[in-house]
Amino acid sequence: MSRARQPPLVTGISPNEGISWTKVTIRGENLGTGPTDLIGLTICGHNCLLTAEWMSASKIVCRVGQAKNDKGDIIVTTKSGGKGTSTVSFKLLKPEKIGILDQSAVWVDEMNYYDMRTDRNKGIPPLSLRPANPLGIEIDKARFPQKDLESLFPGMSADFTSENFSAAWYLIENHSTTSFDQLKTAVVNLKKQANKKNEGSLAYVKGGLSTFFEAQDALSAIHQKLEADGTEKVEGSMTQKLENVLNRASNTADTLFQEVLGRKDKADSTRNALNVLQRFKFLFNLPLNIERNIQKGDYDVVINDYEKAKSLFGKTEVQVFKKYYAEVETRIEALRELLLDKLLETPSTLHDQKRYIRYLSDLHAPGDPAWQCIGAQHQWILQLMHNCKESYVKEQKGSNSLLHSPMLDLESDVRPSPIGHLSQTASLKRGSSFQSGRDDAWRYKAPQQVTFVEKLTKLVVSQLPNFWKLWISYVNGSLFSETAEKSGQMERSKKNARQRQNDFKKMIQEVMHSLVKLIRGALLPFSLREGELRQYGGWEMKSELSGQWLTHVIQTVRLSSESLTALEIPNDMLQIIQDLILDLRVRCIMVTLQHTAEDIKRLAEKEDWVVDNEGLTSLPSQFEQCIIHSLQSLKTVLDCKPGEASVFQQQKTQEDVCQLSIGIMQVFIDCLEQLSTKPDGDIDTSHLSVDVSSPDLFGSIHEDSSLSSEQRLLIALSNCRYLERHTFLNIAEHFEKHGFQGVDKITQVSMESLKELDQRLFEMYIEFKADPIVGSLEPGIYAGYFDWKDCLAPTGVRNYLKEALVNIIAVHAEVFTISKDLVPRVMSRVVEAVSEELSRLMQCVSSFSKNGALQAKLEICALRDTVAIYLTPESKSSFKQALEALPQLSSGTDRKLLEELLNKFKSSMHLQLTCFQASSSAMMKT
Repeated sequence: MSRARQPPLVTGISPNEGISWTKVTIRGENLGTGPTDLIGLTICGHNCLLTAEWMSASKIVCRVGQAKNDKGDIIVTTKSGGKGTSTVSFKLLKPEKIGILDQSAVWVDEMNYYDMRTDRNKGIPPLSLRPANPLGIEIDKARFPQKDLESLFPGMSADFTSENFSAAWYLIENHSTTSFDQLKTAVVNLKKQANKKNEGSLAYVKGGLSTFFEAQDALSAIHQKLEADGTEKVEGSMTQKLENVLNRASNTADTLFQEVLGRKDKADSTRNALNVLQRFKFLFNLPLNIERNIQKGDYDVVINDYEKAKSLFGKTEVQVFKKYYAEVETRIEALRELLLDKLLETPSTLHDQKRYIRYLSDLHAPGDPAWQCIGAQHQWILQLMHNCKESYVKEQKGSNSLLHSPMLDLESDVRPSPIGHLSQTASLKRGSSFQSGRDDAWRYKAPQQVTFVEKLTKLVVSQLPNFWKLWISYVNGSLFSETAEKSGQMERSKKNARQRQNDFKKMIQEVMHSLVKLIRGALLPFSLREGELRQYGGWEMKSELSGQWLTHVIQTVRLSSESLTALEIPNDMLQIIQDLILDLRVRCIMVTLQHTAEDIKRLAEKEDWVVDNEGLTSLPSQFEQCIIHSLQSLKTVLDCKPGEASVFQQQKTQEDVCQLSIGIMQVFIDCLEQLSTKPDGDIDTSHLSVDVSSPDLFGSIHEDSSLSSEQRLLIALSNCRYLERHTFLNIAEHFEKHGFQGVDKITQVSMESLKELDQRLFEMYIEFKADPIVGSLEPGIYAGYFDWKDCLAPTGVRNYLKEALVNIIAVHAEVFTISKDLVPRVMSRVVEAVSEELSRLMQCVSSFSKNGALQAKLEICALRDTVAIYLTPESKSSFKQALEALPQLSSGTDRKLLEELLNKFKSSMHLQLTCFQASSSAMMKT
């Protein structure tokens, strides 16, 4: 059965050599799936499993045990992979013996020193037993391999206090390069030390000889007395003498050794004090070190020292230690206050905040510093936002007094005008002298509200990410440990975060509400309640922002929303920003359409009355371009970014936009009507020009310096015709392209209004032109007391009809000069009016003579044949009724005469009647 995993493989160990209990890090592959999977770990043959700490499948930390082998492999055994192998080895070093006077982190007990040579404990200081340099010459330690020395001197030692002391080993290790003369000196020094020791013992004996002799004499006397007098008799005196002797001996000893013993006690006391100071100098120096490290900003060092002192002396009963530890606690408390002040200080970077929170956590500061920092940061962000608003409002009020000079108060509506752009385009296209009055004026500083929104959103976007990241770190516990070593603190942090999740959500919502309401107060004050307006408003609304600036603001708020969304803030907290963007988009569309209507209203001032080959001025093109420009400026507003709703989702918005669009179309229709009906004196014709590509039979237009009201009507009719057939349809396509709702309604209402205007203008023009012609027929027919009952034989068409034809030709020429396409429509109506009047006149005649009937039929046929291409069912019916009112021609002679007179008329007026030929114009339905 194959194993589920590969056997462990050790590929590295750090460090790769050391003494027993050295902490090592083992790295490799397949070192187990968890702590329970690790079942064996040996280094140099010693089992190290008890000290092993499994970190990951590639890392184990443990301590090396007291192995027998000085070098060996590292073998890891796991349940899942079995016994492993190693590509590296560990070298176990033997520890160097530490002398009593050598510096060491381990305290050597000097009061109970064991002398190996005598195999007993010595209750005296070791300084007299083991001098630091027994030979008295300079020590020069050589680096001989320990293994080689052990092989040369098996079972021996270089320690001269050892039973197996080897002088040769000691000399090789400490004096391998010492000269022979120095070794001689060392021999002399050893002899002096031996003599001093002997002399000291002999002097001690000599100093006490008298006492010993007196004691010996006393004892001899006591013995003799006992023998001579008996025990009972001399018992009292001998006891007294013995006491005297002992007292004298004691006094003598005190006298001899009092000074020596005093010096010894003082030396022992001093040495013990020094030992205590040396041993516990960490605690005694700690208060001063804490102050110094705080001044340098080395808070990590202070915390480490404090933790060490707390573990060693936190529960001590020694009064001196208690006193110094109390000083440490006092300084640590001051450090806690200092760190808390720095933590709550603003502005501060996220890195510093995390650092101070960790410091306070390690110092076991009361309360929850992390939550205090979050609360302080929240209040600081809110304060920054309101300060930003107050500064801009104050700046606006202070600068308004400077904005009333003629140089700055160009117009209350400071925005780029599509009219100026279109006029410049038209002038370049036509070569005329148009100047854009608004282009040069569009050199202005951004409005205060716009710069405020930019500054406000930049402030929030720059501060909120750190605020959010601080909360995330608080939630996952990384504020206290990057390596998850302090699991207790992390668990407490997570528990606190869960309890305060709703509170933090309210903080974020408060920031979002403040941001949105501050922007609404600057741009959409009507959307705030009165109380909110006092808090978040205060702006002087001299004029509303243009659509271009609102578009810029929308783009700014969108970018801010994207930045906040990237922080993975829940969408429900950011929904209020989406609502703001939607309201701004709707307001931008409304304002843009309103301003577009105002711009179109001023198009009448830009009418140049320059007519092209199609009978059009630049007005329809300017109107269309103005609409297109406005819609293009709204493209980014109308487009929906991720998470945004359509601006037309609300029925009210659809209706408002539809009405504004209809209003724009109606404004232009009113502009056309105003231009076509304006009195002659109100029209600027200094730049008038007319297209003369076709013959102008009468030359009445370009020879005169002014346009007649009839000519303006014709130009307006031509523009209306083009608007109906092209412009309005193109605009409808653009509305649909940009997602406008109710385009059919906009087109239908606009078309109906345009047709009404067209019909009114047309009727006005027909009234101007047809009425005089119609009115001249009856007087012309009966001029010279003409009577249909009594008249001469016809010799041709009478002058009244020729005059009427000439007037009709004049109308044709005028219309043809302006717009060829209008000729059929106008001429058909004129012919209808003339034929209707002629039919009425014929029907009013009570009776005709033969000559009168022939004359009437000649004139009716002449007129009918002349305007045949402009006949409509109505005019044909009128001519038919007129002919039916006449007596029928019975003889062929009369019909022949009629034909001859008609041909004569057509021949004589051939030039004048050329305009009525079929090739000169195309018929059009009225």
